[in-house]
Amino acid sequence: MTEPTILIVPGLRDEVPAHWQTLLAARLDRVRTVPPMGRADLDCRTKVEAIEREAQAIDGPVIIVAHSGGAVMVAHWAAQTRRPVLGALLATPPDFEQPMPEGYPTIEELRVGGWLPVPRAPLPFPSIVAASRNDPLGRFERVAELAACWGGELVDLGEVGHLNPASGYGEWPDADVFIRELAKGEGDETSRADAAAGAEK
Repeated sequence: MTEPTILIVPGLRDEVPAHWQTLLAARLDRVRTVPPMGRADLDCRTKVEAIEREAQAIDGPVIIVAHSGGAVMVAHWAAQTRRPVLGALLATPPDFEQPMPEGYPTIEELRVGGWLPVPRAPLPFPSIVAASRNDPLGRFERVAELAACWGGELVDLGEVGHLNPASGYGEWPDADVFIRELAKGEGDETSRADAAAGAEK
């Protein structure tokens, strides 16, 4: 099988050189990145269209690596695309249906932007949902519920905050473990357990 291309889908952030997605993209041979668009424009449709453009520009199999709000973007995109996907790693999706900390979009802003309701239909491709036990943007139980609705495989990362530079990440080499698992198309309980243990602080 042709080696898959990794499609990086950032959340609601600008370019962050130290973010694990940025570092991952820099060391992969086959990769495309949806340009970070920050929080200035909360139009969900614009972000979904950006995913579609990048996905359709890729020849061959695709694995999506999304973080935070990017995971919710992917759920919206999956409901309307015809682009086949080998699988998706959805890391620490936020709970946009509950109030978030100050500085993040309000529920009303997200509703106006077209983010709500968050899609809960099963995704048309395999997914790994990596969840944190102390994520300020989404309680573990709520993220686990999303993973179940999406038909995803829930991975408990332990207490890793929001898995971003503010939480101490940096490099997140365990992303490679999950990408390999999605590329194989089969479960690997040992590597997954090792990755979850390694992610814990």
